[in-house]
Amino acid sequence: MIKTIKYLLLITLPVVLFSCEKEELPVPAHDPGDVITNSVTMEADYRFQLFFDLETNTMVKKNHKTDWDLGFETSVIGNKIILNSAKYMKAANTNTTNFTSVNDTVGYTFNIDMPSGSLDSTTIGNWTASNVYIIDRGFNELGAHQGFSKIEFISMSTTDFNVHFSNLDGTNDITMSIPKNDNYNFTFLSLSGNLVAIEPPKEDWDIAFTQYTHFYHNDQTTYLVTGCVGNRNKVEIAQVFDKDFSMITINDINNYSFSSNINNIGFEWKEYNFSTGKYIVFSDKNYIIKSIEGKYYKLHFIDFYDGLGIKGTPTFEFQEL
Repeated sequence: MIKTIKYLLLITLPVVLFSCEKEELPVPAHDPGDVITNSVTMEADYRFQLFFDLETNTMVKKNHKTDWDLGFETSVIGNKIILNSAKYMKAANTNTTNFTSVNDTVGYTFNIDMPSGSLDSTTIGNWTASNVYIIDRGFNELGAHQGFSKIEFISMSTTDFNVHFSNLDGTNDITMSIPKNDNYNFTFLSLSGNLVAIEPPKEDWDIAFTQYTHFYHNDQTTYLVTGCVGNRNKVEIAQVFDKDFSMITINDINNYSFSSNINNIGFEWKEYNFSTGKYIVFSDKNYIIKSIEGKYYKLHFIDFYDGLGIKGTPTFEFQEL
């Protein structure tokens, strides 16, 4: 799921270079909002995914992370399909169109969606009609494996996807139409056999608290982490690690690089201390979030525990700039 970073085209003529320099964003004079403190409860086993709107300071929706397996892109031309990385899901392309012949996982290479959320970096990718994919449905919050399914993506139109899937042994065989609705980022499917409502409408939230699968480039390993991701619809995030939270102002939107990678907040605002058996929260890691409405907020985390000392309750401060 790595979002592609856009590079500026270098032009050799100095005059052209000067005329194409990036202009600073106009910063209207206004008073910042109040500093707001809030928290969300994912539970100690991180079972919930929670969607939050900064403008209204509300948790818009929550769901159990095992409620879904696949998300189908909803735009008219959208053809991408994502895995539920909160369950450490993986998929393998069998490179065969013979659905009944696929009945085990031997010899297949399984991969994850990249954590950046880039739809150009999904495991299923630019799927070939009727190629059979094996889906590793990952694990629930207790660590129990959720089994394997096989699926073929038969067709895609401006209004829907058509898919055929079953358990790997051929039981629970289902052919289904997956409708598109551009009010949402994705339509969500559980491979148990039903469509499920997961994300709120894409204009109604800014950030989500969830587990997701991280990829460590240094040693090519993957790991299930707990953190905060952005809405891939319009939301952009800048990291501000060299300035105190109280000193960040609206003028700083011109001083830091914003990214549409959904994991630009991510999970590294905290770290597990093996000596104490507790998480340390780095309140000096700040983020500026350009919201759905085009407003700018600064945000940082100040705790990961509730009043009883139970983990899984990210507490954060944020302020409209």
